[in-house]
Amino acid sequence: MQRRVFASCGQEAFFEGHVHALSVLGGAPRGKVRYDNLKAAVAQVLGFARLRQESERWTAFRTHWGIESFYCRPGLEGAHEKGGVEGQIGYFRRNHFVPVPEVASLAELNEMVDRWDLQDEGRRIRSRARTVGEYFAVEAPLLKPLPTELFETGRLFTPRVDRYSQIAVQTNRYSVPVRLIGRTVRVMLHANHLIVYDQGTEVARHERLSTKAGLRLELDHYLEALIRKPGALPGATALEQAKSAGKFTPVHDDWWAAARAAHGDKDGTKALIEVLLLGRHMSHEHIVAGLATALRAGALTADAVALEARKAAEADELAASAPAHVSLPEPSGRQRATVTFLSDWRMAHLPSDTRPLPSVAPYDQLLRHRRPGGAPATEGEAT
Repeated sequence: MQRRVFASCGQEAFFEGHVHALSVLGGAPRGKVRYDNLKAAVAQVLGFARLRQESERWTAFRTHWGIESFYCRPGLEGAHEKGGVEGQIGYFRRNHFVPVPEVASLAELNEMVDRWDLQDEGRRIRSRARTVGEYFAVEAPLLKPLPTELFETGRLFTPRVDRYSQIAVQTNRYSVPVRLIGRTVRVMLHANHLIVYDQGTEVARHERLSTKAGLRLELDHYLEALIRKPGALPGATALEQAKSAGKFTPVHDDWWAAARAAHGDKDGTKALIEVLLLGRHMSHEHIVAGLATALRAGALTADAVALEARKAAEADELAASAPAHVSLPEPSGRQRATVTFLSDWRMAHLPSDTRPLPSVAPYDQLLRHRRPGGAPATEGEAT
């Protein structure tokens, strides 16, 4: 049995769970697959028979993957038709989700679930002669091959970006870059995340909110507006969410406070925003390292942080390329921090000038030039 954890119970999760299971199994069942009468698949139960009006997307999905559905009877009459599925789900929950595991993200939790599923292949159910994995090895060759083309499991929305640089998707609001205000964008909503496109180009990606009337903002989306109005940064909701997510660290706060003390609130905040803009082409870890080094040395400019971040990146690349038996010296914490300013670094890395020294010898011919009347010019006289 293949399991997956999602942030929502919508049709997107139902589809993505199927895709994951079929991909891991390596094929689709040749017989009928039993389903309960869930809304993601069944739009309406027709009477007390097994006739069902399926949702259009579910019909298209199962047809694409070659799944033949069989719906159990609702209520107690169909309880015996589900086999031991619910019992196995209870076994898995009691053995792996009690107590509830502590993880940083759903991706980490799903990695744990995959490991548990792999371990479960060695389990024997009651007194059966073979393990779960051995039984599946017998059935695997009987599965139908999977289609080569994938089915888009996400739902498409086309919201308009409001004046706050936000879009509304199923009662929740998400931020997009401020340059898109007033435009209509395409949103592909998945079970755990959503992707925003502008003219076919991805411009934003968010984790999906599982609440109603929620708000998820990305600080990077507002930097162009904040650099024109730096006074709006301290009370910005996007800043609070960045701190909660760990993207705006205490090192950022300390450097920001020092920059405001040195340059004033406005210029110090603008310097911080310039540092945040570095995150579009440099890694977060290297920028934090550059901030820490610049703060220790009292270098409170974005150029100094950028240079120290590049030095940290180069050090990581050197450490990654060094042989395993070579140990690189680690800097002592008691050494005084030094910072190379960008202007000094540029002067030190200028290419050598191979041009010859200038000479005024070609101008000597002007001294020998004759006057229009035919008399030679006297030495030192301008012609």
